[in-house]
Amino acid sequence: MNVLREAMRIELREFLDKCAGSKAIVWDEYLTGPFGLIAQYSLLKEHEVEKMFTLKSGPLPTSDVKNIIFFVRPRLELMDIIAENIRREEKGRFPQRDFHILFVPRRSLLCEQRLKDLGVLGSFIYREEYRLNLIPFDGDLLSMESENAFKECCLENDQTTLYHAAKGLTTLQALYGTIPQICGKGESARHVANMMIRMKRELGGSHNQITPVFDTLLLLDRNVDLLTPLATQLTYEGLIDEVYGILNSNVKLPPEKFAPKKQGEGGKDLPTEPKKLLLNSAEELYAEIRDKNFNAVGSVLSKKAKIISAAFEGRHNAKTVGEIKQFVSQLPHMQAERASLANHTSIAELIKDITTSEDFFDKLTVEQEFMSGFDTDKVNPHIEDRIAKRDPLIEVLRLICLQSVCNTGLKQKVLDFYKKEILQTYGYQHILTLHNLEKAGLLKCQSSSRNNYPAIRKTLRLWMDDVNEQNPNDISYVYSGYAPLSVRLAQILVRPGWRSIEEVLKLLPGPQFEERQSLPPGLMKKRQQGENKVMLIFFLGGVTFAEIAALRFLSQLEDGGTEYIIATTKLINGTTWIKSLMEKHEAEPC
Repeated sequence: MNVLREAMRIELREFLDKCAGSKAIVWDEYLTGPFGLIAQYSLLKEHEVEKMFTLKSGPLPTSDVKNIIFFVRPRLELMDIIAENIRREEKGRFPQRDFHILFVPRRSLLCEQRLKDLGVLGSFIYREEYRLNLIPFDGDLLSMESENAFKECCLENDQTTLYHAAKGLTTLQALYGTIPQICGKGESARHVANMMIRMKRELGGSHNQITPVFDTLLLLDRNVDLLTPLATQLTYEGLIDEVYGILNSNVKLPPEKFAPKKQGEGGKDLPTEPKKLLLNSAEELYAEIRDKNFNAVGSVLSKKAKIISAAFEGRHNAKTVGEIKQFVSQLPHMQAERASLANHTSIAELIKDITTSEDFFDKLTVEQEFMSGFDTDKVNPHIEDRIAKRDPLIEVLRLICLQSVCNTGLKQKVLDFYKKEILQTYGYQHILTLHNLEKAGLLKCQSSSRNNYPAIRKTLRLWMDDVNEQNPNDISYVYSGYAPLSVRLAQILVRPGWRSIEEVLKLLPGPQFEERQSLPPGLMKKRQQGENKVMLIFFLGGVTFAEIAALRFLSQLEDGGTEYIIATTKLINGTTWIKSLMEKHEAEPC
C-alpha cells in the first residue's frame, strides 16, 4: 500500500507548498490519528509547519506564523468554532494572517454557506478538499475510519459514505490497475459497484495502462453478516480491541504492568499515565502473534523469551575482536526485541486476568450456545441476571442482539420481555436505541415460524466442534468454534464458487451480483506457476480484527491460491458498533 500512501503524501505536500511561508495547522481532533498514519510531523516540518493546535472554542493560541490552516471534516458544528477562532484572531493581533481551510474528505457547500452566514468565508485564501478516502493501516489493511457509516446507511439512508467508498476504489484502480471482476452481496455493495462503474464511465472510460494488481473485488454489506461483530473476538489483537480499544493502530493500557521492576517499597513511584503503544506489523513479535487465538499466544511468548535469553548469553562466547564487534552490532536489535517481548508479556497478563474470570467464561458460554444453535428461542437466564445486576447496557444489548440474529428474530413474548426489563432497569430514554437496533435488523421479532440460521450454519459450516486453537486448520479458530460468515463467503467464492451455495445466499439479505470490467489486450495478468491471485475484500459497515485474522490465515494457506487485501469503512468491535447505533445522550456507560 506504499503507492497509495505516497500519492496521499504528494497531494498533502502540494497543498502545504501553496500556502507560502510559516504555517500553523489547526486540527479537527478526529483527524489527527488517521493523518498520523500517512505523514509524520517531520514531513509537515519540512514544509514550514511550525505549530499544531487542536480545534476548540475561544481564541487560537499565540503563534508567530503567516498562515493558519484548518484541517477539518465537513461538519456544521466545526464551522461555528472556526468562525469564532477567525473573528477573535482578526479583532486582535497583527500582523495580518492568511487563513486556509482543507476539508477532509471533501468540500461541502453547506459548510461553506455556514461560514458565509457567519461572515468569515471571505477570510479564506484557499478552500480545498483532501480526498482521504482510504487510509493505509497496514500492508494488507485499508480503512476509511468513517465512524457512523453503518448507522448512516442502515438507519438514515444516507449514502455519503458509499460515495466516498466508490471514490476511494476509483483512486485505487488509478494506482493499481482496473479490477477485472467485481462481486458483491447486499444493497450497499450494489450501490458502490454502480457508482464505481459510473465514475469510470465519466472519466471517459479510458483504460489506464497498468497491469492490475487485484484480480477480484468483493463488496460485502455488514448486514449480510450481523452475527460476527456481536461475538467476542478471541484472537490476541481482537481481545486487545475488545478490552482496551485500538484506535488508529494505537492502544492505551493501564500503566501498572509496565512499571520498571526495580520499584521501591509500597510501589510509590508507579506511573499514573496510561501506557500508549503502537500496534502494527512493523513490530516482528506483534506480527507473529496478533492473529493467533489468545490460548496459543503464551507458548509463543515463552519460546521467544528463551531465544532472546540465549542470544544475550552469546556475549560470553564472544572471544575475538570480530566476534565482540558482531555481538555489539546486533545489540540494538536484541534490545528492541527484549522490550517488545516485555510489552506483549504485560499485555497478555492483563488480558489473561479478564479471560480467566468467571464473568468472561459465563458470557462466552452463552455466546457459543447461541452460535451453535442451542436454546436461542427462549429468555436466557444469564441475560436476565445481567440486567438484574445492571451490567453495562452495551454488553446486555450485544448478547440479546446475538440471540436474535442466531434465531432469525425473537418470539414476540421473548422480545417484549427483554424490552420491558431494559426500559425498567436502565431507563425509558433507551427506547430510541431499541428502535435503532430493530431498524438495523439486529433486534427483531421473528416474522415467520421459520428460523433460517440452522440452514445457513450447516451449509456454510459456521460452527466447528473440534477446533484446533494452537495449530488451526480452519478460520473458526478466531472465535474458538465459530467461523465468521463474511469470511466463509469469501472463502467459498474463491473455491468452489458461489453457485454451490445459491440457496443459502437467497436467505441472506440484499442482492448478489457479479460485474466484469474489460481490460485492454495485453494487460491481463499472466500468472507464474504457484503465483497467488489477489482479492480485495471491502466490508461496507465495518470489519473486526478477528475477521481480518481469518482472512490473513486464508492468505497463508499453502494450497489457498489467493491473497486477501482488506478494506473497510471502519474498524469495529461489538461494543463500538452498538455504541454507534445508540442515541448520543444514551451512549454513556450505564
